[in-house]
Amino acid sequence: MTENLTHPTDAAVGAFLDAVEHPVRRRDGWRLHDLLARLTGEEAVMWGPTIVGFGRYTYAYDSGRTGEAAAASFSPRKAAMTIYLPEGTGPHAERLARLGPHRASKACVYVTNLDRVDMDVLEEMLRASYATVTRGVMDHHAEG
Repeated sequence: MTENLTHPTDAAVGAFLDAVEHPVRRRDGWRLHDLLARLTGEEAVMWGPTIVGFGRYTYAYDSGRTGEAAAASFSPRKAAMTIYLPEGTGPHAERLARLGPHRASKACVYVTNLDRVDMDVLEEMLRASYATVTRGVMDHHAEG
């Protein structure tokens, strides 16, 4: 079995967020931290060196591989804030259309400035995502 590359660590979330170089990413990191803490009722934990996560969920691939990951998470990257949607962005197409300026991949939403997006829509999306992945084991059809 392949081991997960991203694990919870004992690193201090506050120290990580305070050290984010880009001032907008640092501010938005704290905004997402506070939003996700409120939505999930969970304490923030560093997953690897750069991902701030809340809660956990278990996933299972068709191959039989299982693992745990953060149920809600983000990472303040240099180019944009990366917001992870473990169930994928597809179920959120209608919300993404209302979000405002962003880019999206299969499982991530990239936002350069939270002041430019509709925070109510983002909250709606994050609340729905967290509810989906914390219901139980989430099936992934392809590893990767």
